[in-house]
Amino acid sequence: MPSGPRPLRHRGFVAGAVLVALFAAASLLAPMLAPEDPHAVAAGGGATLEPPTRSHPLGTDALGRDVLSRILWGGRVSLAVGVGVEALVVVLGCGIGLLAGYFGGAVDSALMRVTDVVMAFPSLVLAIGLIAVFERPGLDKVFLVLVALGWTTIARVVRGEVLSLKARDFVQAAKALGGGHRAIMLRHLLPNALAPLLVAATIGVGGNMVAEAGLSFLGLGAQSPTISWGAMLADGQTFLATAPWVAVFPGGALLLAVLGVNLLGDGLRDLLDPRLRA
Repeated sequence: MPSGPRPLRHRGFVAGAVLVALFAAASLLAPMLAPEDPHAVAAGGGATLEPPTRSHPLGTDALGRDVLSRILWGGRVSLAVGVGVEALVVVLGCGIGLLAGYFGGAVDSALMRVTDVVMAFPSLVLAIGLIAVFERPGLDKVFLVLVALGWTTIARVVRGEVLSLKARDFVQAAKALGGGHRAIMLRHLLPNALAPLLVAATIGVGGNMVAEAGLSFLGLGAQSPTISWGAMLADGQTFLATAPWVAVFPGGALLLAVLGVNLLGDGLRDLLDPRLRA
């Protein structure tokens, strides 16, 4: 039988990995790569809404701030929220999914009903409602809300894998040898559920980035002077007809970054799932 595709032969995986690596490197090296101070306001009106030139490759915004510099710094916020939220989501979702799938019965019913309730609400509407509870919006509130809403997918993925794994011979053998519940879940079940978990977590990073940008666009996320691609889109929407670069370039950066993450996740799914290998 033909072997599965190697990572370097999978075009989607390679394209996604390259895009993610480029954006990650650009964001981490923003202090060195940014041509100007992203917060520097033009002293005169001549540099405001300036189209792309040699001195400002992506133009300037309504306050004369360099768009390229702001995109580089804004990428740090988007990637930090995307990866940071997903790291906590994986921990929370794995715990709930393991408990529900392993113990079953009343434990499974209770945890999955809570999961169903959270998933029943439109995520953006629920996020807006939860942030409105706080006195002041901010990036820290967005972080907490995205964690509170994002664990459900991971929990369902892990639960499904555990349900199919716990009846396998190696799990039964571990129980027969006196293995405790904790040891069986962490040493035998979780490692064998890592493939679908990794795929779901990778794609979840892109969803977190889009959610953060959407909330910042609505004024509920990053607050000035923190730079966010969503906030840049909100600032530039007024000038779409006269100075489209103010919104188009941050939007393009968000699109390419999320596309890279999704391609990487789809590639990992194809490479790790033997049923999808060509």
